[in-house]
Amino acid sequence: MTDALEIRGLEVSIGQKKILHGLDLTVKQGEVHALMGPNGSGKTSLAYTLMGHPDYHVDAGTITWKGESLLGASPSKPGMSPDKRARLGLFLAFQYPSSIPGVTVASFLRNIYNAVHHPKQPAPTETGQVPKYTGIPLAKFRKLMEEKMALLHIDPAFASRYVNDGFSGGEKKRLEMLQMAVLNPTMAILDETDSGLDIDALRAVAEGINATLNPEMGVLMITHYQRMLNYVKPQFVHVLLNGKIVMSGGDELSHQLEANGYDWVREQVGALATAGDEAPEPVIQHV
Repeated sequence: MTDALEIRGLEVSIGQKKILHGLDLTVKQGEVHALMGPNGSGKTSLAYTLMGHPDYHVDAGTITWKGESLLGASPSKPGMSPDKRARLGLFLAFQYPSSIPGVTVASFLRNIYNAVHHPKQPAPTETGQVPKYTGIPLAKFRKLMEEKMALLHIDPAFASRYVNDGFSGGEKKRLEMLQMAVLNPTMAILDETDSGLDIDALRAVAEGINATLNPEMGVLMITHYQRMLNYVKPQFVHVLLNGKIVMSGGDELSHQLEANGYDWVREQVGALATAGDEAPEPVIQHV
């Protein structure tokens, strides 16, 4: 299988603390997966590990994307750097995006586009001089950006503002969706994109996600609550407890979680709430 993000037996720690305990998951291009779980279950740790955050140490297991390993040859060797993962088509939307005062949205978007899609310096000329690197032509990029802003119903004036500087929570998350639309990744990891949003902002962000979905892009959508899934419909829902996926099913599973809570999951699979308890093999809910 070469069109999927495949995670097998993944064990991850931060310092001396084990976070993920033998996690297994497969997300194919064109599929939307929701990963749900309570605070501290390891959802964001998985997202950061997938993008190569240096603080998250992979102790065991494998991560392959389109048949290529993202990890080092051994746990002691570093894996693929975040920029290389981005160039392979991986994208992470942050739960808490940082502000960058003094850098406009337009400049930021063009720079990340060039970093992902035009990373190589031009070849030297016959005289040995290296031409000045410009990346995508400015006019071409401006057209691309304006098309994506129109797709997401974002005011063009947004482009001249500084990145996340004075932005509301909804504006920050919409900028994450604009980045995703501009970069056009083939695997998007959305880390609690619904966090801190009111109902209007949530609907706007969800519309942005839906507008960007396509058969070439897989999505791993991380969330606490079912409300985002009212707008972005996943084909698969997984429940993460104590660093391991313990239950998987269809969209109906998210409604069961909303109605019954995570204690219901613990009762179903026999998992204990205390950290460090070994989670059982996943229960597949045919819903």
